[in-house]
Amino acid sequence: MGSIDSSFFDIGHLDALSSKQTPMHRVDPRAKVLTTICFIVVVISFNKYDPAGLAPMVIYPMAIMTIGNIPFSFIMKKLLIASPFVLSVAVFNPILDRSPAMDLGLFSVSGGFVSFVSIMAKYVLTVSAGLALIACTGFDSICSAAAEMGVPRVFTIQLLFLYRYIFVLGEEAVRMTRARALRSFGDKGLGMGVYGSMIGQLLLRTMDRAQRIHLAMLCRGFDGEIHHSRSSKIRLSDVLFFAGWSGLFVMLRLYNFPAWLGKELGRLI
Repeated sequence: MGSIDSSFFDIGHLDALSSKQTPMHRVDPRAKVLTTICFIVVVISFNKYDPAGLAPMVIYPMAIMTIGNIPFSFIMKKLLIASPFVLSVAVFNPILDRSPAMDLGLFSVSGGFVSFVSIMAKYVLTVSAGLALIACTGFDSICSAAAEMGVPRVFTIQLLFLYRYIFVLGEEAVRMTRARALRSFGDKGLGMGVYGSMIGQLLLRTMDRAQRIHLAMLCRGFDGEIHHSRSSKIRLSDVLFFAGWSGLFVMLRLYNFPAWLGKELGRLI
């Protein structure tokens, strides 16, 4: 029961981190969102047989976490939770693609293994950048920034509600799990067969809770718009933030710095 409680409250830790006052937190959310989108597009554009080219791209998520004072261990923990889903897809590459891609002395590395490393590297880079963006911006501000940049408000509001209702679902799940644990003795009531009825009850209770929340919002004058008090003025520093990072991403994409560095080191040796 304690593990479920801690897992639920861990969901909101990203929003708690977004309340800090660091130089990264003070950058306009629109600049951070556009920069992160540019970063993700550039990372995805790398060839699947070029994992070494992705190495310099780690500078962006590392910089966000360092300047924004975001714990590395927290982001790594989130990456490990979702990694089995990526592994289930990438693990077939070494099996399906056995053509030799490079020679390392007496060993030959297949193209499937190289593409496997590339997929995992892209996953780590893109997801860590997304999590760091939420941790130093807040999901509310990200949705507001997306709406201000022209994303349909219907989509941004639905996305915001989807994120918020995760907490509703989590609260109901915690209550049900705690009630089941308190009413169980020994192994009775703790089997897997109980989960079927619990999931159905969780759906019904969550829908009822969501309806009450919606009625409360209507009573408080909700008209389908999410109003934010944040100023919409973009500063020069925000423009420089986006232009500087985007230019760096493009430069790292066009020029293979790891290959150049390897040649220089080989020449020195």
